[in-house]
Amino acid sequence: MEVRTRFAPSPTGFMHLGGVRTALYNYLYAKKNHGKFILRIEDTDQERYVEGATDVIYDTLRACGMEWDEGPDKGGDYGPYVQSERKPLYLPYAKQLIEKGAAYYCFCTKEELDERRAAAEARGEVFKYDKHCLNLSKEEVQAKLEAGTPYVIRMNCPTTGESTYDDEVFGHLTFPNDTLDDMVLIKTDGMPTYNFANVIDDHLMGITHVMRGMEYLSSTPKYNMLYNAFGWEIPQYVHLTTVMRDAHHKLSKRDGDAYYSDFIDKGYLKEALINYLALVGWNPGDDREFFTMDELIEAFDIKRLNNAPGIFDTDKLTWFNAEYIRKLPFDEYLKMVTPWFDKALAGKQFDYKRLAELMQSRTEVFNRVPDMVRFLVEMPEYDLDLYNNKKMKTNPDVAKESLTLVKPVLEGIEDWSEANIHDTVMAAIAESGKKNGAVLWPLRIAISGLASTPGGAFEIAYLLGKEETLRRLNSSMEKLSKDA
Repeated sequence: MEVRTRFAPSPTGFMHLGGVRTALYNYLYAKKNHGKFILRIEDTDQERYVEGATDVIYDTLRACGMEWDEGPDKGGDYGPYVQSERKPLYLPYAKQLIEKGAAYYCFCTKEELDERRAAAEARGEVFKYDKHCLNLSKEEVQAKLEAGTPYVIRMNCPTTGESTYDDEVFGHLTFPNDTLDDMVLIKTDGMPTYNFANVIDDHLMGITHVMRGMEYLSSTPKYNMLYNAFGWEIPQYVHLTTVMRDAHHKLSKRDGDAYYSDFIDKGYLKEALINYLALVGWNPGDDREFFTMDELIEAFDIKRLNNAPGIFDTDKLTWFNAEYIRKLPFDEYLKMVTPWFDKALAGKQFDYKRLAELMQSRTEVFNRVPDMVRFLVEMPEYDLDLYNNKKMKTNPDVAKESLTLVKPVLEGIEDWSEANIHDTVMAAIAESGKKNGAVLWPLRIAISGLASTPGGAFEIAYLLGKEETLRRLNSSMEKLSKDA
């Protein structure tokens, strides 16, 4: 049997991280078993359809390295792969269910349903459709159909007994049938509901493993009733736990941590994001943490999926990202960091190559880069306490002496290269008898205004250029004299 998995998103906007992980697990399982990964667009809910969202799905999956074997833009033996284009398929299947007694026409209006729902809520009950239209005679149903009365087609669920099924993650599950609602299969506009279309499509497309979010656990008994009514083989179920921000909170759009694009826009690498996301709800069975896509395919095993919520720890993702950035070829890092340098340094001439060399090992997320280099164009206000450094044995008084020493040395440098600045200043320090740190720490503070910078005093002086370095040095020396 060929393994066939599917990812069936709705084109309603950006790709949620939970959806990306669902796609990833489907992709990994199909490839691990030399099967097929199918992309199907489920757009039956036209009210929530967002223009361009299908392209977002395509672009996200491809960017993540999850190329599908069959889908809307590729075709295949089981198309079309967009549900709205499959509309003519569904009504005949619904009518088959009506003939079997497994479904029925419902002519209740929205107003009538709202009234019954309100009455149920007033009684403190959860509203379920009361099978009102199931009791209509064939003649009454036919008369309403001929009169053009709007209708939906509902599933006829049993009200007694239990339904059970096995899930690869959650094991053997049992649901009392009296909790099941007679869900709508075909809406008044003739479109199928998601609940009906996904069963029909999964069967017709030969899907062998249905991997989806655990929110469908309680709906699955109804899906199985449909499979059984048609006499179809039920696929294997793999319900995935929710991706959570912490033990009590889901990822949210408001907090900017719900969508794949949120993290890409912040400057996380897609490789780091996919690697980390794979581990949110699955473990490889050993201490390995870093995987290429091919290595994930080789290691993936649905038996190692967790049945507890997956916690998406942004700090851990950031650590992953920093490790991936450090491993980037330098030319690739330079290309990626340049737009972020531009955000802070646009219009100013700096040696981006040298700055990138200093920044690569310090970069955790690219959107943090502008704040880390902005001091090159905007000298921050700083407190004289920065000159206090126990390790370097410096304080404001020591700083005044050291800066007085180094100022004429810097003024006398004609070849303003980093190597020449280093050699000239180090020679002057040696000649003075001072400790290196007693001069270089105050110099770093004086020309950067920061205790932590990419590179030390020599690198900063080179990047700033002679004129700006001396301007900042003079300003800092005035500040020391004034506040002494």
